[in-house]
Amino acid sequence: MRRQITQLVAATTSIILLAFLLPAASLVARVAEARALDAAQAQLQFLTPSVGLDQREQVAANLIGMADELRAAVRWTDGAWLGDPADRDVPMPSGAERIESEDGILLLQPVQRADGSALVEVFVPADTLRAGVTRTWVVLAALGAVLLLLALVVADRLARTMTRPVTDLATTARRLGSGDLAARAVPSGPVEVRGVAAAVNRLAERIGELLDAEREGAADLAHRLRTPLTALRLDVEGLPEPQRERLLGDVDAVSRGIDEVISEARRSVREGIGAGCDATAVVGERVHFWSVLAEEEGRPLEVDLPAVPAPVRVSAPDLRAAVDALLGNVFAHTPEGTSMSVTVRAATAGGARLVVSDTGPGMPEDAVDRGRSGTGSTGLGLDIVRRTAEGSGGGLRITSSGSGTAVTMELGPPPA
Repeated sequence: MRRQITQLVAATTSIILLAFLLPAASLVARVAEARALDAAQAQLQFLTPSVGLDQREQVAANLIGMADELRAAVRWTDGAWLGDPADRDVPMPSGAERIESEDGILLLQPVQRADGSALVEVFVPADTLRAGVTRTWVVLAALGAVLLLLALVVADRLARTMTRPVTDLATTARRLGSGDLAARAVPSGPVEVRGVAAAVNRLAERIGELLDAEREGAADLAHRLRTPLTALRLDVEGLPEPQRERLLGDVDAVSRGIDEVISEARRSVREGIGAGCDATAVVGERVHFWSVLAEEEGRPLEVDLPAVPAPVRVSAPDLRAAVDALLGNVFAHTPEGTSMSVTVRAATAGGARLVVSDTGPGMPEDAVDRGRSGTGSTGLGLDIVRRTAEGSGGGLRITSSGSGTAVTMELGPPPA
């Protein structure tokens, strides 16, 4: 926008300058020509009475004192020229005459003497007609260039003043888009821009209020689950020893999940900005946790982790939840004995790639959509994985067929 404003001012100023300078240049040329012709007419008027009344010697003396830039000459009654004529063969005109050529302008004036007719000739060279014109044109061109440069400087400062509020507003919008809900625009500039900045600020505040309300709702719901869970734990503690330990472990796992939901719901959105973790360590920890169940169900589990850390732009709890969702889907939706593999590769440009694959019956292509599942589950697991990947600046890709499924998480690099 700044460039367009400057270009518009440059075009407008150029048109105005041309509209002024071209007529001025033409006027300068005409004034110079008129000045030279006036000087020639003055010489012609000075010589005419002298030729008509004075002797030949006096006329010759008068010619010597004429201006150097003009060529004056007199053809005497006997045909002899006094001075330096521009055209020796010019015919005698019947009256005052003006002859124009590429070399200049020739002024002729016949004079009657007692002994015959004489001719006064004054020649104005083309250089004299344009004397000072080129210099004046250069001055006008320099003046035009200075005015154009001054207009561009003023236009650039004006455009900067006009576009700075828009640039600041765009920066604020990008920060909000990246999840920084603390970003606020400073209303400045034209009235319209100030109105947009105020609207963006109100929108950011409203988004923050809605997110806080949603998180409070999730936390309240999780708190409500604790009461029946406590009652369930008391019932389990009254069971015989073999079943009690196993069920107590399951109840504790559910309790830990509820605690994580409450903790996540209480966490401000801004805390997630710039969060990061080591994908190698987190994935290795979760694979170790699930490997016990894989061994019980006879599932061959192949793990390929890099020997060095793989930092990614995801908080450790979020990545744990995503890995648990992926591995939990394999256990829930494939038969026992189905082989599976987990691979982590550090990306060249930063971040990492996590691939969880199995040799099961496959899944529908729209399984990643929130709330959609062809197996009777809630369908939220892959949606959690997708949101985690996209929140890091990466993405989710699923390749599925009748011979197996491979889910690839592209995780972005941590902020610098």
